[in-house]
Amino acid sequence: MTKCAQTVMTELEDIVIAYGQSDEYSFVFKRKSNWFKRRASKFMTHVASQFASSYVFYWRDYFEDQPLLYPPGFDGRVIVYPNNQTLKDYLSWRQADCHVNNLYNTVFWALVQQSGLTPVQAQERLQGTLAADKNEILFSEFNINYNNEPLMYRKGTVLIWQKVGEVTTKEVKLPAEIEGKKMVVTRTRIKPVPLYCDIIGDAFWKEHPEILDEDS
Repeated sequence: MTKCAQTVMTELEDIVIAYGQSDEYSFVFKRKSNWFKRRASKFMTHVASQFASSYVFYWRDYFEDQPLLYPPGFDGRVIVYPNNQTLKDYLSWRQADCHVNNLYNTVFWALVQQSGLTPVQAQERLQGTLAADKNEILFSEFNINYNNEPLMYRKGTVLIWQKVGEVTTKEVKLPAEIEGKKMVVTRTRIKPVPLYCDIIGDAFWKEHPEILDEDS
């Protein structure tokens, strides 16, 4: 999913940030983007089709022995937010939703896979429980500290543009030489990089003010 999102960002460079969790990804375009003359239908169809085709194209890189059983499809919708604060509220809600879903799924599958409960029994056990109750079940019954679970699952994936050094080997040959010499060359490129961090608080946005720059 993240590889697909990176491909979408590379193809549509007006995307300034993306956020993904579970089977969903959100893409934020520059405030002043004029791609497709700002036609919402073009934004939606291009992102969704690029994502779906990338999913098929890169499948074998991640699941070598598992064939793709049916053609995947992704839907989408375009939302225009009036200001940066509303946009940040939306992304905060997505990350909060990630936490709620992942905490529930972590407890649910622990009950099914380790305690032997059926899915229906596990659902009934968790009905009406709060976050503190779920944390207590994980710790007292399975010795799992939820705060130690991988950040990718607790926080989701944030994609932003960052400078990345790429190391390649290049053959260099002088005019008087018959055989060239291989040299290691480092080039800096700007690529969409995954981060697993909190975006609900202000620290992330203060560290990356360019994302919501008024000139974007």
